[in-house]
Amino acid sequence: MANRKKILFLTGSMNQTIQMHKISMYLSEYDCYFSQFFSDDQFISYAIKRGILDGTIMGRPLKRIAENYLLSHGLKIDDKAELHHYDLVVFCSDLLFPKKFKGVKTIWVQEGMIDPFTTWSGIIQKLKLPRYWTMGTSLNGTSNLCDIYCAASEGYKNYITEKGTSPDKVIVTGIPNYDHLKLFLENDFPYSDYVMVATSDIRETFRFENRTKFLKKCVEIAGEKRLLFKLHPNENKSRAMEEIKRICPENTLIFTDGPTNDMIANCSELITQYSTVVYTGIALGKKVYSYFNIDELNQLMPIQNEGSSAENISTICREYIEFTGKRNQFIAQYSSSFEKCIKGYEE
Repeated sequence: MANRKKILFLTGSMNQTIQMHKISMYLSEYDCYFSQFFSDDQFISYAIKRGILDGTIMGRPLKRIAENYLLSHGLKIDDKAELHHYDLVVFCSDLLFPKKFKGVKTIWVQEGMIDPFTTWSGIIQKLKLPRYWTMGTSLNGTSNLCDIYCAASEGYKNYITEKGTSPDKVIVTGIPNYDHLKLFLENDFPYSDYVMVATSDIRETFRFENRTKFLKKCVEIAGEKRLLFKLHPNENKSRAMEEIKRICPENTLIFTDGPTNDMIANCSELITQYSTVVYTGIALGKKVYSYFNIDELNQLMPIQNEGSSAENISTICREYIEFTGKRNQFIAQYSSSFEKCIKGYEE
């Protein structure tokens, strides 16, 4: 046991945490540990301690939720990788790259939707400012710092490479949690035939949102149909609920947790902001609304491979951790051919 190779999975939101857990389940021959996404930058560490970053995946609330999940599943935690040296680190974001992982084999796994690339995103890239200054995920996957990048689809592979990551590093694997969405058509959620609204944590991540205008638009779209709101896990829920009750009809349903994909499966239309769950709506043939261009979303849609993404990514992890040659040799060997033989990949 002491000689087994070690893998560290960096976690964040519940979606990221569950994805990492799913991947690790196929790697039982290795010593797997988990840590919430972190930075070794002193300024960021100070901001976390002061609660300034509580709305991000490095903040205390999401860390607490993720660690409770890990403990409930008997998984091993190594916060900030302080206990061990690792043979492989699996990243949920490359907006930050801790210095202690320099020289370690690394793999980045896409979580879900990436925020729109804005003028500010372009300025940050041009001036080589810290990527996290976008206050969003528009530059996630674009640093080119990880050795291998696992993307949701060809559309996202194109996005990542256009914005800075070497095409040879990016492999289309699909992403866990969004690769077999038709499963949710059979469910026992008690409501149906409503217009569902999946909100986003825009304000909690230091961006502007006119929530009143958005809610009024939701009421307009719904018309005579009932509204059902599923709040983002990272939202200020009391504020969001007060706003909904003030603007929306009395029969509006509000959920702070629950089976989001089941809710989408039972809705007649889906309204989103910057939420990955829009892909569930698209996959299930729902009429969807989004702050993204719908045609672009169809191009970016995660591949549906009957739930094999976690296994696909674990195969890459295993092949890479056991590879004894130089890293660029591994990339050259696998980047063009590997995705042709992993489960669920189609041209």
